[in-house]
Amino acid sequence: MATSGSSDFEPDVAEYVEEAFERCGLEYRTGYDGVTARRSLNLLFADWANRGLNQWTVTNSTTTLSQGDEFLDLSATTIDVLDVVVRRTDGSNTTDIAMEQIGRSEYWGLPDKSTQARPTQFFLDKQITPRLYIWPASENSTDQLIINRLVRIEDADAGVNTVDVPFRFYPCLAAGLAYYIALKKAPDRVQMLKGLYDEEFARAADQDQSRASLMVAPNMRSRIA
Repeated sequence: MATSGSSDFEPDVAEYVEEAFERCGLEYRTGYDGVTARRSLNLLFADWANRGLNQWTVTNSTTTLSQGDEFLDLSATTIDVLDVVVRRTDGSNTTDIAMEQIGRSEYWGLPDKSTQARPTQFFLDKQITPRLYIWPASENSTDQLIINRLVRIEDADAGVNTVDVPFRFYPCLAAGLAYYIALKKAPDRVQMLKGLYDEEFARAADQDQSRASLMVAPNMRSRIA
């Protein structure tokens, strides 16, 4: 028998909702069913942001500093900052130097935040609109900051929308949505669906981790008989 030859399976929001209702032993009927399910789906995405790093939501942005800059405001979609690099170009030479992340008390304890030099440290103030403080303040208007950010998963606004989630997370999404809907509509299935969701999330999160080569170094110390 011939295979399909396609690899484009991509359920939309309405199809995930139907799948979740079926797992709850329910029939998807009214318009409100879709409203409450999409709300649950967006809350599920918010929960994923709190569970750790989702590789597909990492993005890089580049900002050119102005002399005297002590901070810059980031997009409200920013959940966290993973790394910040200062890039300086001198003629044909470009160097990147990683900055050190410090905490709130360390930053506010700095005696002179207006000191100007090449920035070496940053503090992320996680407000509704996140603000990235740098220290020392920028000493020129040519240095650039390369910011490695974790951003929000896009909302599920309508049934015809596809989801901002990679293929490996499809089973986890369906299981999680079924569990969330069961909390409201099928309490007798909550325990079973939560167990399935936890298993699916663990598998997906494991596959989402970076895979680094493992090098085993031999023990070169001589053995004395």
